[in-house]
Amino acid sequence: MLLTGCASGTPAATTEGGSDWATITSAEEGGGMEALIAAAQAEGELNVIALPDNWANYGLIKQAFTEKYGIKINDNLPDASSKEEIDTAEKTKGTTAAPDVFDLGANVALSSTDYFAPYKVEQWDNIPDANKEATGLWVNDYTGVMSVGYNKTKFGEVTSLDQLTDPKFAGQVALNGKPAEAGAAFNGFLMVNNAEGGDFANGQPGLDYFKTLSEAGTLNLQDVTDGTIASGTHGVVFDWTYNQMSYQASLKDKGVEWEIFVPKGGEIASYYNQAINVDAPHPAAARLWQEFLYSAEAQNLWLQGGARPVLFDALEADGTLIENWQEFLPELDGETKTPKADEAESMTAFIKENWDSTVG
Repeated sequence: MLLTGCASGTPAATTEGGSDWATITSAEEGGGMEALIAAAQAEGELNVIALPDNWANYGLIKQAFTEKYGIKINDNLPDASSKEEIDTAEKTKGTTAAPDVFDLGANVALSSTDYFAPYKVEQWDNIPDANKEATGLWVNDYTGVMSVGYNKTKFGEVTSLDQLTDPKFAGQVALNGKPAEAGAAFNGFLMVNNAEGGDFANGQPGLDYFKTLSEAGTLNLQDVTDGTIASGTHGVVFDWTYNQMSYQASLKDKGVEWEIFVPKGGEIASYYNQAINVDAPHPAAARLWQEFLYSAEAQNLWLQGGARPVLFDALEADGTLIENWQEFLPELDGETKTPKADEAESMTAFIKENWDSTVG
């Protein structure tokens, strides 16, 4: 883990004119993509955080970036929550160990903009206005649909949230993280809340549901990892469909059938957000990483990992979308809902105020 480090010994890459890439807001401003690539390759490294290989195909995305540009990627805390990304940036500020880039849930991103450096990728104009901060502080990257995944081999068929209070699920049901800190857990809470009759302005039904699970002894507050699922510690997980696909694939080799359903009324979709650390020790590499993520190559890799990329419509329009994309996205009966910025902020505040005292 890269939680410690001495004072930054790697000078920030500069343009030919001497401009610091840490202040550059577009490749064009820094002299174009060739100048950016050269500066990033001179830095030679990129620090990422909270990007597990099996999350939305990030393993192949990181590999493709390194193969394309020859830049080493340092993976820090792959299973960290969005809040832990920001906490780590604060702890490592001013060192070579600081994260260069973030991938954050909306609730944490919106409250952490002081940590971000504005940057507009070359594909900026193709990203809808609703999916980006106007100056480039953060940009939506990919979205999924929240769902319930469960060990069908062990528990049989599950089709309803009401079933999860059954004693056979003792200590087996989990959100993927803490709902006020992790994007997956926050949206898992929203899925349950909406399915139980709540909405983005009223989180009480969701809170009541998780209190019921806790009292029934079926809720498990331990962090979810591939290991806890593989070992049987977690047999029911509220998580993104793209993560559930990964669980399915890994458990199939172990003879375990991992099934997925989306509770009626709980069709929640929410984008994660890319941002550059304003204190990035490798500012050119950070910007080149963003350029790569919004290229057709990386956008299609996200799609193949079960996540819908923000440039999906643009790729479809210009013919660069992969032909078999339907294989990777879930079919839904209802329309998905996504909280607006103010709704996400108010719901996060509600959860922070009530979760620990009500659920634990």
